[in-house]
Amino acid sequence: MTVLGLIGSGLIGSTVARLAVDGGVDVVVSNSRGPETLADLVAELGPRARAATAEEAARAGDLVVVTIPFRAYTQVSREALAGKVVLDTNNYYPDRDGRFPELDSRETTSSELLQRHLDGSRVVKVFNNIFYKHLAALPRPTGAPDRSALAIAGDDADAKAQATALLDRLGYDAVDAGPLAEGWRFEPGTPIYGPTYAEGRAKNFFEVPGAPAGADEVTALLAAATR
Repeated sequence: MTVLGLIGSGLIGSTVARLAVDGGVDVVVSNSRGPETLADLVAELGPRARAATAEEAARAGDLVVVTIPFRAYTQVSREALAGKVVLDTNNYYPDRDGRFPELDSRETTSSELLQRHLDGSRVVKVFNNIFYKHLAALPRPTGAPDRSALAIAGDDADAKAQATALLDRLGYDAVDAGPLAEGWRFEPGTPIYGPTYAEGRAKNFFEVPGAPAGADEVTALLAAATR
């Protein structure tokens, strides 16, 4: 992989961009307000980064991260992302996104809805259950005893392999949670969401430093999820 595109450059998006640059990956960042508003981020990221429109970032990326409020998922360009591996960081928060009956009834998941919209792409769910400050703090070299793992879910084996390879460059192992239909196992309200990567596994995870969570712990928490 040579280029990571990012549709959305908020807290998670900009953190992933920083980790990618640190891992030797070129990034193309975008947001809904225009490339000129990302000048400070690009300056911070350095020569491996440039800003573009969301469609340009989608077309430029070998892999593309979609990290926007879930309610806007249908605004993502299907054409620009055709044939791409798409990494979905989104969560469904009804207070923010409004109500989606098919999610409230649990007949599907948010990542499956994105996959349905992006029917020419291969979606992998990742990065949605970790606080951005912990994501920034926990990368470790391959094989490090205190390396953390992140859960992934997807319907395409090759897409998950590419996501796993990217996570390795970013400093994380991957635990395969299964197909997109199993993505609920690491959504809000599940055991693995938030405190897993917090010091003392604190419920107020956004107020405490990050702490490693290895593959065995992540695997156990995924299995412990109930609906």
